[in-house]
Amino acid sequence: MAPPTAYLASVGTCLPGDPVDNATLAKLVGVDETWAEMFTGNISRYLAVDLATGQIRHSLADIATTAADRALAEAGLEPGDVDCVVLGTATPDHLMPATVNLVADRLGVDNVPTYQLQSGCAGAVQALDVARTLLLAGRCTTALVIGGDVCAKHLQTDFDPGSRTSAELVNYVLFGDGAGAAVLSTEARGQGIEIRQVLNRLVGLGREPGQVIDWFGLGDRHSDRTAVFEDYKAIEASVPVMAGQMFWELLDDLGWSADAVDFLLPPQLSGRMSDRISAGMPAPEARRVNVVRTVGNNGNALPFLQLAELLRQWDGPGRAVAVAIESSKWIKSGIALERS
Repeated sequence: MAPPTAYLASVGTCLPGDPVDNATLAKLVGVDETWAEMFTGNISRYLAVDLATGQIRHSLADIATTAADRALAEAGLEPGDVDCVVLGTATPDHLMPATVNLVADRLGVDNVPTYQLQSGCAGAVQALDVARTLLLAGRCTTALVIGGDVCAKHLQTDFDPGSRTSAELVNYVLFGDGAGAAVLSTEARGQGIEIRQVLNRLVGLGREPGQVIDWFGLGDRHSDRTAVFEDYKAIEASVPVMAGQMFWELLDDLGWSADAVDFLLPPQLSGRMSDRISAGMPAPEARRVNVVRTVGNNGNALPFLQLAELLRQWDGPGRAVAVAIESSKWIKSGIALERS
C-alpha cells in the first residue's frame, strides 16, 4: 500500500470589520498619513477593536470560527468530517481554555485531537506541519488547520498621541487582525494541491529576541512595561537572510531548481519590507504573492491569506514556495506545494 499523501483541499479567511486606511489611523494617533506609508508601505489593515472606544469587538475565536467555517464549506465538508484541529497563534483569547477548543466547540467538532501552538508568524506553518505529520502517519485523514491573531488588543487600547513613542506608532500602523484556515486531507479533494514539504527551524541559539509580546497578570498589570517590543534593526538585517536560507533548504530538499518555482509567497512583515525580501529571493520566473499592504501584518493569519490569494491566481499545474520568518526567537519556516 502506498504511503498517504497530504493535500491542501481549501482555504478560508476572515478579516474583522471594514478596512482602516492610513488617513483614518493617522488622524487618530496624531501623525501625517504619508508617515504611515513611508515607514511600512501598508495602505490599510483590519482591526478587531472599535476605534472610537478601544473596545474589542471581535475575539480570535470569533474570526477563527468564521475562517474555519469558510474553509470547510469550500472543501464541501461538514464539521463531523474533521478528525484533527490545529491552531497557531501568538495572541490567544485566554491562557486557558485554549482558543482552539473554543473554536472546535463553536464548529461542533468533538472527540478529536486538538492542538494549539503558541508562536508568531511561523506558527501557521508549524500548525500545517503538525497536521501534515499526523496525516502522513495515518493518525487522521482530514485536518482543520487555523492561524490567526488579534494584535489590536495589545496595541490599540490607548490613543493618546502624546504618550506614544515612534516605535509604538509604527506598531499602530503596521499590525492588523485576522484569521485563516485550511483543510488538509489524505484525499485529493477540492484544490487537490499536494503539500510536498514543510520545514521549521529554530535558529535563535544565543540571540536576543527580535520581538516580545508580553502578558500582564494581576501582579504586574500596573507596571510601566510595554506590551510589545521589536528590534527593527535586527529584524531588517536578519529576515531577508533567513528567508533566502529557507527558500534554498526547501528547494534542495525536493531537488527543485529556482527557475521551476511558479509562485513565491515571501515573508509578510510590511509592504515595503516584503517587497524587498521578495525581490531578493532568486526565483526569476515566479509570480510574487503579496497581500500585507492591504490587510496589515496580522501574524498567523497572513500565510493563510497568502494561500487564499495564491489559489485565486493558480490555474493548472505548477509549484509554489511559501516562506514565513518569526523574529521573536528567530524561526524560519516554509512550505512547498505542487499541483500536477
